[in-house]
Amino acid sequence: MIGPDTFHTSRHTGLTVGVATPAAGLSIVTLGGRLDAVAAPDLRARLDESDVAGCPQIVFDLAAVDFVDSAGLAVLVWQRRTCRAHGGDVVLVRPDSDNAMRVFRLTQFDQIFRMLPQQQND
Repeated sequence: MIGPDTFHTSRHTGLTVGVATPAAGLSIVTLGGRLDAVAAPDLRARLDESDVAGCPQIVFDLAAVDFVDSAGLAVLVWQRRTCRAHGGDVVLVRPDSDNAMRVFRLTQFDQIFRMLPQQQND
């Protein structure tokens, strides 16, 4: 398990991934860039690592994601299924990009996942 201020980042796929575990049973996964077929296998492998695997509650912060395709959505669905098997769930923070959010609306994933508004910095 990593501390709340520790992040791991991978940039070789066009997707940045940051993981924090601020409390037992909760992981916050911050994504940025393209959540697509190129990045999906690496993201899934990263989610299988020990600090995220088996965590029942995961928040995916998608605010900085600017593109999502079906492979990216499939990773989110897989993780949701995994979390629910452990008595938890996945919550998404809405992407800032209209293009990325459009994919969630078209697929009605904005109705399937609980989606939170972005934090406003005052």
